[in-house]
Amino acid sequence: MARASSLSGFPEWLPDGRVVEQHVLDSLRRTFELHGFAGIETRAVEPLSQLLRKGETSKEVYLLRRLQEDTEGDDADPDKQLGLHFDLTVPFARYVLEHAGQLTFPFKRYQIQKVWRGERPQDGRFREFTQADIDVVGADTLPFHYEVELPLVMAEALAALPVPEVRISVNNRKVAQGFYEAVGLADVESALRVIDKLDKIGPAAVAEALQREAGATAEQADQALRLAAISGTDAAVADQVLALGARSTLLDEGLGELVALLEAAQERSPGTVVADLKIARGLDYYTGSVYETTLVGHENLGSICSGGRYDSLASDGRRTYPGVGLSIGVSRLLARVLGDGLATASRGVPTAVLVAVTDEEHRAASDRTAQALRARGIPVDVAPTAAKFGKQIRYADRRGIPFVWFPGEDGDEVKDIRSGEQQAADAGSWEPPEEDRWPRVVAAGSAGAAGER
Repeated sequence: MARASSLSGFPEWLPDGRVVEQHVLDSLRRTFELHGFAGIETRAVEPLSQLLRKGETSKEVYLLRRLQEDTEGDDADPDKQLGLHFDLTVPFARYVLEHAGQLTFPFKRYQIQKVWRGERPQDGRFREFTQADIDVVGADTLPFHYEVELPLVMAEALAALPVPEVRISVNNRKVAQGFYEAVGLADVESALRVIDKLDKIGPAAVAEALQREAGATAEQADQALRLAAISGTDAAVADQVLALGARSTLLDEGLGELVALLEAAQERSPGTVVADLKIARGLDYYTGSVYETTLVGHENLGSICSGGRYDSLASDGRRTYPGVGLSIGVSRLLARVLGDGLATASRGVPTAVLVAVTDEEHRAASDRTAQALRARGIPVDVAPTAAKFGKQIRYADRRGIPFVWFPGEDGDEVKDIRSGEQQAADAGSWEPPEEDRWPRVVAAGSAGAAGER
């Protein structure tokens, strides 16, 4: 058989990396549930017509040929074509509409699943990856305070992970829209999409694109760039915006909401949330607060968590279900954490104890010892062969197993192979140190564990 080669864009972690990943997922789940979010899972496939609702191109969607029904040719009905979901927001919108009669609103959900996207793989970008989303959806209305709550929940969730400090940049689409309208810039959606590229292409290219794509005059482009340059952590942000001279009811409303978010964040998570008025989130369904999150010191990775307020993503024609949500690119985050050694696992296997086998005739005795330890919640494996004890110890050491158990006719003994300490032990009462029971995940430079599996 030819040697297998890896597929670009489809990450596979080694056991140590999988321990870190599982720790991250478990930690996120605990934080979300602490804040009242219910877990759901949606199917992996959706009709192509649904997947394209956010304006994504069909080239980004993986189509499933075997599941199609009479969809030959490129002009097949998109309502009958099926594709793998490329995010969790579109499937969630469909889920809300389909199950609205069984849900209680406001509905708070978290969802952690694989998604697939047909884009060029690069640093932190994959074709198959895991996302972790939280959203709150209301029926017809959704109070503004959820736009404050969600980024602070995310800040808490990320702070519990073995990752560097995070910075959540926030803006409010009402600020940009109200400002653009006040200065006479008519094509607001195009302007937002252009401003969203500011970090990538720079001010000069953005000014040119605003004139070319959004119909802005040179003066309007300059005003849009001056707005985008404003940042801060308190109400002074609003003063800077108003000092530009533009006023409108929508602008005032957006500034009020932005300041309310900043003040709540300063109280609950000082220094984590920063207003950055160049954050636009180019997708046109955002209507209020928008968020982007970066790792401090790793800004070149780009945003690891983003989202915002949307008022009409889900609607059945009679009722509209507005919501606000954020999504963590878990695989994107893990690629940097594992690649740069920002966190490590104490071992790559769950096993805390390897029970040695004296000889094959006595393997049953080793199995009974292992079962007695497992019955008390201690993860145990039994040596694969009845080799010399030194070889069995080396086997445990290679796998990172801290303890080796030696059955004996006159009593059992257990050895900590790291220190060499060996003592008599009984399988009905012996306990490993709590920090050794399960693998631990430790952040780089940390003296202690970042958490247990």
